[in-house]
Amino acid sequence: MEKDMTAGSPAKIIWNFTLPIVIGNIFQQFYTMVDTVIVGKFVGTKALAAVGATGTICFLILGFLMGLTAGFTVITSQRFGAGDMEGMRKTVGSAAVLSVVISLLMTVVSMVGMKPLLKFMNTPDDIFHDTYLYIMIICAGIFAQVLYNLLASILRALGNSKTPLYFLLFSAVLNIVLDLVLIIVFHLGAPGAAYATVIAQGVSGLLCLIYIIKKVPVLKLEKSDFRPDAHLIRTQLVIGFPMALQYSITAIGTMMVQAALNGLGSLHVAAFTAANKIEQVVTQMYVALGATMATYSAQNMGAGKVKRIHQGFMSATVISFVYAAVTGVLVYVWGYKLTGLFVSENLDALMPLVDLYLRCVAVFFIPLAVVNVYRNGIQGMGFGFTAMLGGVAELVGRGVVAIVAAHYDSYLGICMASPMAWILAGILFIVMYCLIMKEVRRRHPSHE
Repeated sequence: MEKDMTAGSPAKIIWNFTLPIVIGNIFQQFYTMVDTVIVGKFVGTKALAAVGATGTICFLILGFLMGLTAGFTVITSQRFGAGDMEGMRKTVGSAAVLSVVISLLMTVVSMVGMKPLLKFMNTPDDIFHDTYLYIMIICAGIFAQVLYNLLASILRALGNSKTPLYFLLFSAVLNIVLDLVLIIVFHLGAPGAAYATVIAQGVSGLLCLIYIIKKVPVLKLEKSDFRPDAHLIRTQLVIGFPMALQYSITAIGTMMVQAALNGLGSLHVAAFTAANKIEQVVTQMYVALGATMATYSAQNMGAGKVKRIHQGFMSATVISFVYAAVTGVLVYVWGYKLTGLFVSENLDALMPLVDLYLRCVAVFFIPLAVVNVYRNGIQGMGFGFTAMLGGVAELVGRGVVAIVAAHYDSYLGICMASPMAWILAGILFIVMYCLIMKEVRRRHPSHE
C-alpha cells in the first residue's frame, strides 16, 4: 500500500492521502474526548477540569515527541522518493534507536519534574491531586505514544496513510470500552481515563508493528540497519529537533494561557476544556493536511520536482481555505450546542463561556490552516529550523495576550490568545515559503 507521491495529480493525491489521516486524527481525538465526556458526565466538573488542566502539559511532552518522530522520518520519505530503498531502511533503523533513547529520557525527566510544573502553572488546589495522578500516568506511557507515532510516521513516509487509520479505529473503540469499565465500574475517576488512553495507544502501536513485520517487505530491516551512522543520526537530529522544539515552543505559549486560565478557577477551566475539545475535532483537517504536505514535499524534494512541490502547496491551500470557511461558520453559530456532551452540571454557567471561546477561534480558522499546511510542507522540504521560527511567532502571540489576560483576569483575552498566535505565525510562514521556494528553484533550475 506504499504510494509514490511524485507522479499524478497533486490535488487528487493530497486529498486521497489526507482523508484517512483526518479520519484517524479525529478518532485519535476521541481518546481524550471520551475521557472528557465520561469524566465530566460520571465524575463531575472538577474532575473534568483536572483532565483539562493537563492538556497543555500533554501537548508539551507528547507534541515534542511527535515532532521528533515526524522529523526523523523526513529523510525516510526523501530517500523513498529518490528510489533509495537501502538508504531508506537505514533511516528507519536509526529513527527506532533514537526514539527509544529519547523516550526513556523524556519519561524520567517529565515524571521527576511534574509536581513543580503543576504548581508553577497555578493548578487549582481543589483539582491538584487528580491532575497530578492523570498526567503521571500519561508520562509513564510515553513509550506507547512514541511507538504508534513513529511507526505511523514511517508508513506515511512511504505513502501509506490508510493502515494507521485502521489501527486507530480499533483502538478508539478499545479506549471507549476501557473508559467505561475503569471509570464507571471500577470508579477510578480521572486516573482511569489516563490508563485507558495509554493502553489504547499502546495497542495501536503494537498493531502497526505487527503489520510492518508481516506486510511491508520493503521495511524488513537487517542488524546492519540499526548500526549507528554518525552522519545519518546528525541529519535526523538536525531535522527532528527543530520540529520537536517547534511543538514545544508552541506548547510553552499554551501553558502560559493555561496558567492565566487556572487563575480564574475550575469553572472556567472546565468550560475552556470542553470548548477546546470541540475545536480540536473540527481542526483535525488542518493537522491532516499538514501531515500530508510533510510527506508530499519530502518525496518530491527527494525526486527534485520543485514545480510539483509548488503545485501541491497551492492545492492544499485551496482545500484548507474552503474547509475553513465552511466549518468556521458552523462552529461560530452552533458550536456551543455541543457543550452538553461534556457536562451535565453547571450547564447554564458553562455554555456562555464555551460559546465565547468558539466564536473567537472560528473567525480565524484560515490563518490556522496556513500555519499547518505551510509549516509542515516547509519541514518536509528539509527546512526544519526555519519552520521552527513560526513556533517562536506563536509563542510571542500567545504569550503577550496571556500575560495581559492574566493581569486583567480576562477570559476573553485568554480566548484570543490562539487566534493572535495563528495570525503572526501564518504571516511569517507565507514569507518563509516564498523565500525558500526561490532558493530551491535556484538550486534545482533543471526541474522547474
